[in-house]
Amino acid sequence: MKNLIFFSFFALVLLVSCKQKQDEPQQIETTTFTEIHLPEMENSSLPYLFSDGKDLLLSFVSEKDSLSTLYYSKLIDGSWSTPEAITSGTNWFVNWADYPQIAKNGENYIAHILQKSDTATYAYDVMVTQKHEGGEWSTPFKIHSDTTKTEHGFVSYTPFGESKFLVSWLDGRNTSGGHHDHEGGEMTLRAAIVNPDGSLENEFLLDESVCDCCQTSSAMTANGPVVVYRDRSETEMRDISIVRFDGENWTKSVTVHNDNWEIAGCPVNGPRVDAVENTVAVAWFTAARGESKVNLAFSNNNGEQFDNPIRVDSGNPLGRVDVVMIDKNSALVSWVEEIEGEIFVKFRRAQFNSELGEVMTLTTTAATRASGFPQITVLNENVYFAWTALNDGKLSVKTKYISQESFQ
Repeated sequence: MKNLIFFSFFALVLLVSCKQKQDEPQQIETTTFTEIHLPEMENSSLPYLFSDGKDLLLSFVSEKDSLSTLYYSKLIDGSWSTPEAITSGTNWFVNWADYPQIAKNGENYIAHILQKSDTATYAYDVMVTQKHEGGEWSTPFKIHSDTTKTEHGFVSYTPFGESKFLVSWLDGRNTSGGHHDHEGGEMTLRAAIVNPDGSLENEFLLDESVCDCCQTSSAMTANGPVVVYRDRSETEMRDISIVRFDGENWTKSVTVHNDNWEIAGCPVNGPRVDAVENTVAVAWFTAARGESKVNLAFSNNNGEQFDNPIRVDSGNPLGRVDVVMIDKNSALVSWVEEIEGEIFVKFRRAQFNSELGEVMTLTTTAATRASGFPQITVLNENVYFAWTALNDGKLSVKTKYISQESFQ
């Protein structure tokens, strides 16, 4: 992420902080959260939650001196299992917005880290590792065929078939490691199907010009996988697009909604997507025309078209969204918001018919990069949250859950 990106992001934070807020909906403060304590891990951060409807997994990074370790834990009888080290290294690219992830398909697991490929600051590869239930994690291998010393990251996973994974990522092979401009080469969106033995079936080019450092997100619909991301036009419109796999080919990208956010830099705020059968929900942050918003849009035809977006925030969001479908007709959206000088993690339920539940508060947080991107998912009748807490300069991963009955 180059200086232009940092300047754009901090200018955006300043713009959001100084903007007059709209009338805020009622804020519901709740005491029905239950914390799930993790064993003490030194300097833990970058949490990610994954649920397949049967198991709940949590991955996170712990750093000690120059050594970084990716851990994961499984929720067993309401408690986190003893964290298991997936892989460690002293040559990782550890970044607040480009965090490792974990996923599971049947008895097969997958996870990744970003590994430096050169001494240049932004030269790193996506390294993937897999294991079978009860087995050992494989030696990490590179997901992309590209060997250029450029940026590769912002990964998302979707279980594919009975044991495979569709992996999508941002790929900088055309940028030559330089600044992200149209003349110097552009960031691309790519994907591959990973088999349990680590072999790759394909490597797909999904979009030849996308925003440089916003997260990607993917989900499986009744018709196949979809990938959402922040697109980039020749005129620097950076709105959210979606591509779909029809079983044989990837469709051309379609804009989820034309916010017409023109910004000459990356806002470091990607979309999130979830799906149940043919219903797809996409949540994202925009600051088009100087007004910051968190929007949610539904599709009832596997992401082919979307209804007009529903604004879910309280009036002064910083973004960092997540979304999870509760059922076929409703989703839960989380985001970070500033209210009267304090920063909060907020969430609320939204219905397909545009009906909104009350805004609820998970926790206070910080606007700094170290606080990262809060995570949300669902298992059975509970909604689970994970985030990075900052106390006395130390980072630690926190998790809580709440019953769905609390906001229905």
